[in-house]
Amino acid sequence: MAEEKSHFQTTCVPKFDGDYDHWCLLMENLLRSKEYWQVIEEGYTEPGDRAKLSETEHISVDALKLKDLKAQNYLFQSIDKHILKTITQKNTVKQIWDAMKMKYRGNARVKRAQLQRLRRDFEMLEMKSGETVAAYFGRVMVTTNDMRNCGETMQDIQIVEKILRTLTNNFIPIVCSIEESKDLDTLTIDELQSSLLVHEQKLLKRVSDEQVLKVEHDTGRGRGRNSYGRGRGCGRGHGRSHTDKSTLECYRCHNMGHFAYECTSGKRVSNYAEFDENEELLSMAAVDAERKASKTVWFLDSAFSNHMTGVKD
Repeated sequence: MAEEKSHFQTTCVPKFDGDYDHWCLLMENLLRSKEYWQVIEEGYTEPGDRAKLSETEHISVDALKLKDLKAQNYLFQSIDKHILKTITQKNTVKQIWDAMKMKYRGNARVKRAQLQRLRRDFEMLEMKSGETVAAYFGRVMVTTNDMRNCGETMQDIQIVEKILRTLTNNFIPIVCSIEESKDLDTLTIDELQSSLLVHEQKLLKRVSDEQVLKVEHDTGRGRGRNSYGRGRGCGRGHGRSHTDKSTLECYRCHNMGHFAYECTSGKRVSNYAEFDENEELLSMAAVDAERKASKTVWFLDSAFSNHMTGVKD
């Protein structure tokens, strides 16, 4: 059963999508693998008088005609019917093949014009900011392969040097290293791509690590601001309002439940007096915790400065 299934398996025929060089490569490989390329190169001509042929010649002619018909069948599957309608001679597979070649590859003048355009595109190629090594190599190789298909002789050294001088600035260190340590005349395109891919991975890892450190640093700063508010001069009770003070020991009086700056033991404290019930304007005066007020001067509590008194001591 497996052998029968393999025998009747349908051959995958490449479809012509307008890219003649790519289609030609695939179709030639397919026809050669089926042993039909002979009728493409040599063509098939129907004998004028088959009656004069010997039995051996009859067998040879019939075999050649069958190959031609089978090869035509592959081309008919591959080429769209609208394109086939534009081909006037379709008696042999060679006629169809030559017509496609003339129509889409063009004559020598057309090929020269295409080659001039491709040369200009090749000279203008540069790696874009944020573009990956694989993507840039793909763009370069598409252009160079098109140039080769138009008859241009492109050596690997030309492609290697082109890529090295058109990479973005973050590849400058690896470019200098390659130029100093390797022989560019023998360096293959695959070896160059491999070296650049390794460098690219290191760059991506470094960027990732820097982003992680930045996030951790910003998170730490955010926690600092949340813990201490906007400073000690921002008003009454806006600083450490969320801190559990029951476990705190004051280093001034050694009692529990408050910070040292809040301690009233043996220092001056600020008493507040309302200016008006309907107004949010408050005043303060400095008084001694153990004595009566002396030379008291009242200040406006604007909540934008530290509390102070005019009495020096």
